[in-house]
Amino acid sequence: MSLASVERHYSRGDLIDAIRAGLQQSGKDPDRLTPADLAPIDEFHIRGRQATFELADKVQPKAANRVLDIGCGLGGASRVLAATYGCRVTGIDLTEAYCRTAATLARWVGLADRVEYRHANALALPFEDGAFEIAWTQHAAMNIPDKAQAYREAHRVLKAGGSFTLYDVLQGDGGPVHFPVPWAREPSISHLVTPQEWKGLLGGAGFEVVSWRDTTAAGRDWFAEMNRRMQESGPPPVSFALLSGPEIAEMARNQQRNLEENRIALVEAVCRRL
Repeated sequence: MSLASVERHYSRGDLIDAIRAGLQQSGKDPDRLTPADLAPIDEFHIRGRQATFELADKVQPKAANRVLDIGCGLGGASRVLAATYGCRVTGIDLTEAYCRTAATLARWVGLADRVEYRHANALALPFEDGAFEIAWTQHAAMNIPDKAQAYREAHRVLKAGGSFTLYDVLQGDGGPVHFPVPWAREPSISHLVTPQEWKGLLGGAGFEVVSWRDTTAAGRDWFAEMNRRMQESGPPPVSFALLSGPEIAEMARNQQRNLEENRIALVEAVCRRL
């Protein structure tokens, strides 16, 4: 697997124009937006903004905190954290187009002074030791084969006692994953580990797990509700289809099937840097 393969999977033309057009079609003025207006597009993980708020509530960032969002995507979580808690957030992502788009969306919602985005690799973070109080990641590790190195890097850039907050897709006990899924069209760029392996990797990197919650059942319920809304109202003009194209329908069906058949598990964890 190459890093370029992962970036190609996520890159899709000019996202800004597509997002602007979708917002206007849904009755939103791109010049008068709030972070919540972008929720249908910029929270590219199962359970969306609800999962972000639940995870943030566990760590309660302070305004003085510096937060690193690893695998930030379009920056939805970083803007939620900055707007809700007043902290400063730096997002990094392997997809350069996502970083450019995230910066534009931050300007649209008036948060450019509290968030920044850098095109970077989680395996070699471009920051000094102890630069952050909180490291944060949601649905990013599925594309990272060397999770041990990624977690060592998160440990390095955190201050002693800092929090590492994670929400990820893990390997379930129901068998191999059905592809395509949102993070991979085929198996070569998908690298899932079991919950037990995940705990071991975090501990091996120097973290103490202080909170652990399986949210697989909540993920199944979320998909059921999303399907109900789609049947009632059809697809919204601003959705994940802008990120994954027409394949998103098959990806979503497979994602739901993987959850229902226990082929994947959803787990959130809060760790402390030792």
